[in-house]
Amino acid sequence: MTQAAPLDLLKQARIRFTQREIAAYVGKDIKTVRRWEKGETPCPAMLEPALHGLLQTATTIPVDAPARFRFIDLFAGIGGIRMGFEAHGGACVFTSEWNAFSKKTYVENFGAEREFIGDIVSCPADAVPEHDILLGGFPCQPFSIAGVSKKNALGRPHGFECTTQGTLFFDVARIIAARRPAAFLLENVKNLLSHDKGRTFEVILQTLRDELGYDVHYRVIDGQHFTPQHRERILLVGFREKTAFSWDDLQLPTDGPRLASILHRTDGSEPLLPWDGDRFFDHAKRRVQPKYTLTPKLWAYLQHYADKHRAAGNGFGFGLAYPDSVTRTLSARYHKDGSEILVHQGSRKRPRRLTPRECARLMGFPDTFRIPVSDTQAYRQFGNSVVMPVMREVARIMLPHVDALLGAAPVAPALALVA
Repeated sequence: MTQAAPLDLLKQARIRFTQREIAAYVGKDIKTVRRWEKGETPCPAMLEPALHGLLQTATTIPVDAPARFRFIDLFAGIGGIRMGFEAHGGACVFTSEWNAFSKKTYVENFGAEREFIGDIVSCPADAVPEHDILLGGFPCQPFSIAGVSKKNALGRPHGFECTTQGTLFFDVARIIAARRPAAFLLENVKNLLSHDKGRTFEVILQTLRDELGYDVHYRVIDGQHFTPQHRERILLVGFREKTAFSWDDLQLPTDGPRLASILHRTDGSEPLLPWDGDRFFDHAKRRVQPKYTLTPKLWAYLQHYADKHRAAGNGFGFGLAYPDSVTRTLSARYHKDGSEILVHQGSRKRPRRLTPRECARLMGFPDTFRIPVSDTQAYRQFGNSVVMPVMREVARIMLPHVDALLGAAPVAPALALVA
């Protein structure tokens, strides 16, 4: 098995930690870490033990360690929000996810030791365990630009009029009303702000603030601060009582990583993951599996489609991505043709899709995350997920205020938790 080089370990650490946190952990200046990451100076081999330790403790919490807080994971998907909060010592006590394929991936990575239900709509609020934080990435299709366009074309309702998905927010509200957690974090697409001329979002705020009495703060955050993907999502944070919470406490790197940082490496340094084997990458030939390169027919179709819309003055078309790129937003439809993110392979070769492992990295998931489903399902899952390091950073600034509401002694920052 190929051993990860120091720079590879550094890149994996950057999925979970800021440059400042890594610098503090290894006892170096932040400028030194920045030079390592940019390749201006080599990352020394002597750092391997420290980086290995950081990565190991960041993902492993002793079974008998007391949880800092308890949370529930609604509309859990494959656990991206959960991972961000577990990194700070939280324990998940309840999970809801209706999609069987997502549940398979979730259980593969987190186990099924806690209560797991499918449909939250049919779950009585008093059946949900007591918890300190409610997490929920409630379905965004009724509010997303793509979702609204599709439903309009089909003559179907969207937003809160979409009874199968849009009203799921009110199931979140009834659980908050019944259990009164110290805090919540809700995630959705940026378009939620403008949907139905702002009326949809106004109903959400009125419900959370006026009816439930929570101190609510919201902000749109772009995932490209942490991964090479332009992905804007709105986050709503609420507290049971008035707090001094401020989005200004976020530490968002100004010079985020580029696509090259998540691509399979063809120089012999790509790690051979036992759970992946050669599924995505041929380690013997040092190349991405050929099946991810577009067929001549599909490539010709995408070029024709782009030319047609360009001539009509529209902006539709494929998106070529280069090693120094920040990509477009990965969507759940990526399995169809991969058109939003096509990796350039040179002028004499057709572009390719990202592999599911590269999609996982693009969303900030570590290589320890297992992908037990088909490529099609994996693309859907990562396209519907969250940029995990964003969740970890938001959890970091939320938790001091949660501690205060719970009457707990303040806990050291995230890095001290895992060091």
